[in-house]
Amino acid sequence: MPDSRPTLLLTRPIAQSRRFAAAFAARFGEDWPVLIAPMQQIVALAPAVPQAREVIFTSENAVVPLQALSPAAGRRAWCVGARTAAAAAQTGFAPVAGPGDAAALAKAILAARPTGPLLLARGAHQAFDIAAKLNAAGIETFSAQVYAQEARPLSAGGLALLAGMTPVLVPLFSPRSARLFAEAAANAGAPLRIAAISPATARVCVKLGSAMVETAAQPEAESMLDALARLMAG
Repeated sequence: MPDSRPTLLLTRPIAQSRRFAAAFAARFGEDWPVLIAPMQQIVALAPAVPQAREVIFTSENAVVPLQALSPAAGRRAWCVGARTAAAAAQTGFAPVAGPGDAAALAKAILAARPTGPLLLARGAHQAFDIAAKLNAAGIETFSAQVYAQEARPLSAGGLALLAGMTPVLVPLFSPRSARLFAEAAANAGAPLRIAAISPATARVCVKLGSAMVETAAQPEAESMLDALARLMAG
């Protein structure tokens, strides 16, 4: 018999998609239909990096590119969440794990009032400009784009899923990811069940019309799995 369950469609870069697929399988079963079809690719860059006492990471994707350009050597690294903090620790930084999103991390840094300058290692696309927030509050913060998130078209397999009749589960982890997916899914025939990591991400999905959207309670993988569970039950 054909599998009538929704298919999980993962559009993050390949490493993050595989990790989330493993977490999904651990919770919902190894035999669940899953398609990994990345719509972004992470490419390391090599810009000139300003001198700074401490660093800020709002994505784990920035850790290795920065470490290749500027030594870790136990420097304090303000990290958006636990996974980014773990990546920073592995490369030699002394991480401080934040609460999960850049705006909340900015508040934590402001409360600590570190002596600048700080360096934000970032990608080309930001949902929240943490450097601007800190500079406005008097904490000197430089910014260096150490990686790019290059857009990729949805794969033929992904397009076939969207053209079908079986519901598709789609976790989206940033407003940009949501924009890229919304463009690819503009004429989708399949029922879409979208888990959004933030209200800003969910707002982008409004353009998909009839899609069911659940927003994660916290910007973390476990809350995204909770949101997917609600969509599967609905």
